[in-house]
Amino acid sequence: MSNRIPVTVLGATGSVGQRFIQLLDGHPYFEVIELTGSKRSVGQPYAQACHWILEQDMPEWAKEMIINESSPETTEALVAFSALPSSVAWMLEPEYASNGIMVCSNASAYRDEPDVPLLMPEINPDHIEMLAHQRTRRAWKGGIVTNPNCTSAGPTVVLKALNDSVGVRNVFAVSLQALSGAGLPGVSAIDIIDNVIPYIGGEEDKVSSEPRKMLGKLEGDTIKTASIEISAHTNRVPVRDGHLVCLSIQLHNPLEIDEARHVLENYQAPIISRNLPSTPQPVIQVLKQEDRPQPRLDRMIGNGMTTVVGRLRLDPIWHIKMVVLSHNTIRGAAGGSIFNAELLFKEGWLG
Repeated sequence: MSNRIPVTVLGATGSVGQRFIQLLDGHPYFEVIELTGSKRSVGQPYAQACHWILEQDMPEWAKEMIINESSPETTEALVAFSALPSSVAWMLEPEYASNGIMVCSNASAYRDEPDVPLLMPEINPDHIEMLAHQRTRRAWKGGIVTNPNCTSAGPTVVLKALNDSVGVRNVFAVSLQALSGAGLPGVSAIDIIDNVIPYIGGEEDKVSSEPRKMLGKLEGDTIKTASIEISAHTNRVPVRDGHLVCLSIQLHNPLEIDEARHVLENYQAPIISRNLPSTPQPVIQVLKQEDRPQPRLDRMIGNGMTTVVGRLRLDPIWHIKMVVLSHNTIRGAAGGSIFNAELLFKEGWLG
């Protein structure tokens, strides 16, 4: 018998669900005992129901696993990794939480709730303490912890390092977002080939608001959001994986480029999160080549968990500008949820 924590993957056949399965293969803390899916796939072996899109092979243990209906009453899992659509997550995730299961969610349904941690262990592990208030307020034995939108993740890490050092006032962000961020079946080929789509529903609001919550301070049972203004444009581009975000940043205290590079390169995760299995090594990597980062070349730095920065230079209107790359389905989705669960395990919130 394994002594690893039993987990279920909710919405396992989609692009993020597949990434959960790939990243949980052989994980030292967690063992997948259940996969769930839509009514269309329930009762089928995973290999039959899932159109596998990842470059890595489907793990052997997953192929013959029968897909179940999502049911908190019947699962034996202690953790549910949620790759559910937000409309479904809104209904199902509280049912799991009330049944004593910890939900680590990639869905956006509960990110804005004041008692739900929006967590990135390399920047705000202290926000995990919101779970105590959440359990009291909602009478849950389990809980819900969310990771941010895939586009918010990379810029927030950068802003954390700079804000801790000299303070951040304003941010102008333009995203170039990969196709995998749209899930399955995603954007049709005729719409995206030879094209850029300058609108992604709901993304600009998320990129503008989520970093402010994650960079906020925990005060008792509330999070005081950071006083940073963010203006965002979001665009879908014909790239498979890896979101690029071009940032222009106004600081409270200006930095020279060498100083800014030093701040970013030397940023470390808080001690409590520093040595977890998914902790990015390094947290931030700054590339000096003038044409980097590039998604195809750099998205897998740090096993896809590192935030990659390039084109760091002075901004003629504000202070500094740069290009930030993060792997959207690893750091910005499944890998982020698993990282959160590792922190929950270390801090004694599971079981």
